[in-house]
Amino acid sequence: PAPPRAEKMAAATGRVEGSAPAGYTALAVKFAERQRSPHCLLVKEHQVREGADTGHPPRRTLFVLNVPPYCGPDSLSRLFSRCGHVQSVDICDKRGSGAKKDKLTSKFFDHKTLKGFQVAYVVFRKPAAVQAAKALSEEGPLLISTESHPVKTGISKWIASYEASIVDPKELKAEVDAYMQDYDKNMAEEEAKAAKEEGIPDEEGWVKVTRKGRKPGLPRTEAANLRVLEKEKQKRARKELLNFYAWQHREAKREHIAQLRKKFEEDKQRIALMRAQRKFRPY
Repeated sequence: PAPPRAEKMAAATGRVEGSAPAGYTALAVKFAERQRSPHCLLVKEHQVREGADTGHPPRRTLFVLNVPPYCGPDSLSRLFSRCGHVQSVDICDKRGSGAKKDKLTSKFFDHKTLKGFQVAYVVFRKPAAVQAAKALSEEGPLLISTESHPVKTGISKWIASYEASIVDPKELKAEVDAYMQDYDKNMAEEEAKAAKEEGIPDEEGWVKVTRKGRKPGLPRTEAANLRVLEKEKQKRARKELLNFYAWQHREAKREHIAQLRKKFEEDKQRIALMRAQRKFRPY
C-alpha cells in the first residue's frame, strides 16, 4: 500500500483514477500510447449567475481542472471535439482569472506564458456536448498527442518557442501602424465629442470647462517668475566651482563689504528714527 503522504498528494492532484472531488468527474488522459500511468482531468459544468460571465456562458461551458502544461487550447479542442463543436477554449492560471479577460489581438505584445497546472474553460455550441464530455469518463484513457496531431515537448518545444519569438519587422510595423491609426481615430472622436459638449450645461446647470493643449497650465504671476529665476540662479551657483579662481575671491569680498555698508546705513537710519520718536527728553 502507498504511504499516507503519497495518497494525499495523489488525491490533491487528481492523479488517482476514479478519485474526484464532489461535483467533478475524473477523465483519464494519456500523453501518448506508450505512457503507462494516466493523468486525470477534473471536469464539471461551469455554473455562474446569469450574465456574470458573458465569455463563458452557463450550460454550454465545461470547466476543467488539473490541466497539464503540455496540454494547450488546440489539444483540449481536439480532445473534446468528439462530444460536439468546440466554440472556444480559454486556459488560465487559476479559476476566475479568465472571466473578464480582454481579447489579445496582438501577436507580439501582452502574451503571458503560463507555467504549471492550469484550469480551462471549454465552450461548446450546444449544451448537450457538456454532458457528453462528462460521459467520457466511462471510456478508456484519451490520447492527447497522436501521430496525426503530435504535441511538442522537450527540445522540439523549446526550438518552436524560440522560432516563434523571432519578430518579423514588417509585421511588427504593420501592427504598430494599425494601433496608432486606431488611437488617432479614438482621440479625434473624443476631441470632437468634447468640442460638441463645450459650453452646454448639464442637467444641474453646470458647464464643463476643459483644458486644451498637451500640458496646459495657469499663467505665471510676477512672484512665480521671481521664484523660478531664483531657483535657476541657485542651480547655476551649485554647478560653479566656488573659490576656485582669484577673481571669485575678490568678488566675494566686495559683495561682503557692500552688504556690511548697506546694513550699517540701515542701522543708522533706524537709530535716528528711534531717537526722533522719543517723548521723554530730559535735556
